[in-house]
Amino acid sequence: MLLEIGVGDAYGAGFEFASKEKVQTHNDLTQYHEHELGIQAGHYTDDTQMSLAIAELLIGKTNWTRENIADKFVECFKRDERKGYSKGFYAFLRSIDSGAELLEKMKPHSTRNGAAMRSAPLGYTADIGELLSMAELQASLTHDTVIGIRSSQAVALASHYFVYNLGAKENLTEFVSEYSKYTWSDNWAAPVACCGEETVNALLTVLKSSESLRDVLVKSVGFCGDVDTVAAVGLGIASLSEEYNPGLPDFLLSDLENGQYGKDYLAAIGIQLNEKIVR
Repeated sequence: MLLEIGVGDAYGAGFEFASKEKVQTHNDLTQYHEHELGIQAGHYTDDTQMSLAIAELLIGKTNWTRENIADKFVECFKRDERKGYSKGFYAFLRSIDSGAELLEKMKPHSTRNGAAMRSAPLGYTADIGELLSMAELQASLTHDTVIGIRSSQAVALASHYFVYNLGAKENLTEFVSEYSKYTWSDNWAAPVACCGEETVNALLTVLKSSESLRDVLVKSVGFCGDVDTVAAVGLGIASLSEEYNPGLPDFLLSDLENGQYGKDYLAAIGIQLNEKIVR
């Protein structure tokens, strides 16, 4: 899952809030593209970094507390500072040195998609009640709103649905809506804002309508807007299910960054997540 999140993030990053013309011309799965903020082609962003933070907490069997989660978020940013975060949150992370500072200074009133984008690894939690509580707690650090929490739970539930093979993709939206106690849609067709609700609706639309991992990437980017989040979470979750044809172009792996926390690291964390969490 983590490797696929990185691939989706890096591919989608080249089109995040890009012009419709760029998307229509270049969204053909032939190469990575540079982000307009200057992020190199083939490099992932905050979506993958924060998903890594959640995954590392899970495989480390760390107590799931506000303090430990906050410490991990700050640790992952400080060890590998990278662009992709919102301008305000990026500046905030640079200004603090610890999880305690994050908890003290953060104003967690956002309805944006930051809590949802990092929640896919929580799908490996076997008990749904525990999963919902964990998703709510981690969301509350930065997005302590109804949409912030529900969108985090929705992404975790979608991941859980495929990790534990609970049904066909056609029934995914109903499952997620039932357990998150929120009515989600799977017929999204507009550009995606940095909004928890829009991101989940776009994600569920892509997962229901796609037949392959290639479809997931192309359709995610095709929305326009905050497409790297949809592509990252969508590809990570779809990779868990045999319902999606797995064939993807070779460049997506060969050209993905491979520094200290690059593709080899993502793959290793993904293996540990499978070994230590799945029952």
